[in-house]
Amino acid sequence: MASEISDFKPLLEQSVGYGVVIGVGFFFAFVMLLLTHLQATFTDMSPRSSEEFIAASRNVKPGLVCCGIVSAWTWSATLLQSSTAAYTFGISGPWWYGVGGTIQLAIFGMVAAKVKMNANGAHTFLEIVKVRFGTGPHLLFTFYAFLCIMVVCGSLLLGGAATVNALTGMNTSVYVIVGCVSYIIPYILYSHNCTRGLRATFVCDWSHTLIFGTAPATGGLSGIGIESPVLGNKDGSYLTMKSNQGLVFGAATILSGFSGIFCDQGYWQRAIASHPTSTTKAYMLGGLSWFAVPFAFASCLGLAARALLHDPRFPTFPNPLSPSQISAGLAAPAAAAVVMGKGGAVAVLLVVFIYKTYFRPKANGREIVKVSHCFICFWAVWMGCWAAILHKAQIDLGWLMNNRGVVLSPAVIPIGLTVTWRKLTAPAVFSGAIIGAVLGMVAWMVGCLKIYGEINIPNLAAPYSAVCSGLTGLLFSGLITVGVSLIRPANYDFQGTRAIANLDDISSYNENIDQAKQEKQTESVSKSANCYPADMPLLKAAFRRALWYSSTLTFIVAFLIPIPMFFSHYVFSKSFYMFWVSTSIIWALLSGTFSVVLPVWESRKEIGTILKGCLGLLRGHAAGRKV
Repeated sequence: MASEISDFKPLLEQSVGYGVVIGVGFFFAFVMLLLTHLQATFTDMSPRSSEEFIAASRNVKPGLVCCGIVSAWTWSATLLQSSTAAYTFGISGPWWYGVGGTIQLAIFGMVAAKVKMNANGAHTFLEIVKVRFGTGPHLLFTFYAFLCIMVVCGSLLLGGAATVNALTGMNTSVYVIVGCVSYIIPYILYSHNCTRGLRATFVCDWSHTLIFGTAPATGGLSGIGIESPVLGNKDGSYLTMKSNQGLVFGAATILSGFSGIFCDQGYWQRAIASHPTSTTKAYMLGGLSWFAVPFAFASCLGLAARALLHDPRFPTFPNPLSPSQISAGLAAPAAAAVVMGKGGAVAVLLVVFIYKTYFRPKANGREIVKVSHCFICFWAVWMGCWAAILHKAQIDLGWLMNNRGVVLSPAVIPIGLTVTWRKLTAPAVFSGAIIGAVLGMVAWMVGCLKIYGEINIPNLAAPYSAVCSGLTGLLFSGLITVGVSLIRPANYDFQGTRAIANLDDISSYNENIDQAKQEKQTESVSKSANCYPADMPLLKAAFRRALWYSSTLTFIVAFLIPIPMFFSHYVFSKSFYMFWVSTSIIWALLSGTFSVVLPVWESRKEIGTILKGCLGLLRGHAAGRKV
């Protein structure tokens, strides 16, 4: 009945929803195809090479990797759920959401440095697992990788569908279908020549970040009433870090963030694609830049939605958002409607270590690229079906986000240790992940029953249930993994993972070429993919910097700032709140500099080369017409 009373009145026509979903999707797809064509025409980076398609030739500069990290971590959950946290818990919600994604990126910077040291020729983290531990752990982590992707893709589609449905009235199921079709059709039109590749994904990340960074600001807030006080907050205020619910939400978000990064091939892909000497720098900049998104965006829109409840333009006026609307992440769209008015990792996982390992072990680079395109289209279709299933089961964005750590946290520590700890063993990896998952599920059910009195779908997604399961799964999987390894420790030297082959080894294309030439080409390819002893001191220094940076950043954002404010029970004064908002704006501007300006500056030579090539073509056409 609450959902009927708090009916979300669409601001725009349904036709606008269809235009945005189809038009914007096609626009970005064709722009990326055009840019990829220009890159292949005027530079020596051809995405028809599987190494370029999958790993962007492992030489992406830190600014573009930083931008890719910000774009990849800025999805519907970031924009919608962080604003929902501000709407529900107050100012502490966006801060803890930011902490729950930033410290993981910082810590993953250490893992990225180890990837460059110990497996620079790899294409996926599953490939590293297979080489080191064999089939059993590989299949186990393949399951976790696809589970992570299904949670992420489901969240993207459900979050986008809920927003478009709320603002335009467009049917959710139709949104899912149209969105997936608009993703597939460019591949069909471009046929077998469709070879965007990972570098085009980075360019697309930059364009997304540019649009987000230049979007209209929502303005400030004159004040927030406490007629709907927050239970557990000091004086019920929204302007305080003393929030019991916010603190629990922070714990759940941190657990969810670890699983969302370590189990997601997209972040491993960016580590693999980055230049070996700048990997750590890229993740440092990426973590700091991304924090500004929930900190600034959610603090503004989430609190604005709470302050504008009595504005006649508010979509559910005169009622607040219903629980289902809050869980769907509609606080940000509701605030924007008032203030603004009408103003591919999947293919790599499927191909590189499913298709190539178990179906065509001798598949060459060109075949890998071709099959990648087919799997991308298949995955788009499956994701449409998956999102429709979740929608019919009444699973929304909030449910998926809160429970991401429940299903994925047992795999975090075993995956992270695979490239960092030489004593790790296959039995330890297997037992840690499996037993940790079982104990996490038991804690999920027991915690839900004991705390909320009943096991049902809404209660299973509640913060305390998620923390009970995620924390149990993470800690016990780590203890078991380390403990079993220490009983009979390995002494792995990482030579096997460092020797992972380049998919574009020229010998696989033509078996009749001269043997001496073959050896020379293989040596050249190997040098581009693997680290040599001369590189090791630099990479070890990068790892130490990442360790220092991640430890310092974690201490500051997770303890030094929020914890004293929590225990002091401080409620923000008007002047301090203005300082808080000003800090978030400055942070957002710096984030834009690192994510938008720096990539352009670093790639100025390549951009100049492409522009000169285009100008030469135009002059050639003009000369031909005169003749």
